[in-house]
Amino acid sequence: MSVIVKDTGFNTDDWADGFISVEDLAANDGAANLALDVPSDFDPKEIEARLAEIDLIRVDFPSSADGRGFTIAKRLRLMGFAGRLRAKGHVISDQYAMARRSGFDEVEISNELASRQPAEEWAFRANWQDHDYQSRVRA
Repeated sequence: MSVIVKDTGFNTDDWADGFISVEDLAANDGAANLALDVPSDFDPKEIEARLAEIDLIRVDFPSSADGRGFTIAKRLRLMGFAGRLRAKGHVISDQYAMARRSGFDEVEISNELASRQPAEEWAFRANWQDHDYQSRVRA
């Protein structure tokens, strides 16, 4: 089981249609409610032509020290992906603001991590737009 973190706090996962791998994308042409699981070494260019068909992309974070997922999210948004974008795995509450700024809509964490870093820690960072270092420096 997992917990979905949004700006509103901890939520249950409302996506019931499952996820497919990048390798299975071609076999799902025309599928409704398409959700894609991508690894941290994924190149978004691989799916650029199909972005409009995908409803949700879940990007894996194998370690909290691995920031490649933030780059993937930013590139997907710059390429025009308008669907839901979810970070999954080892994202810690301190990284929530970065996840939101890079384009993620939500973060999926384990129940174990949610018990170590309760909703209050994530909520503290949910005001991510007001805690932007660059904006404060420019002011």
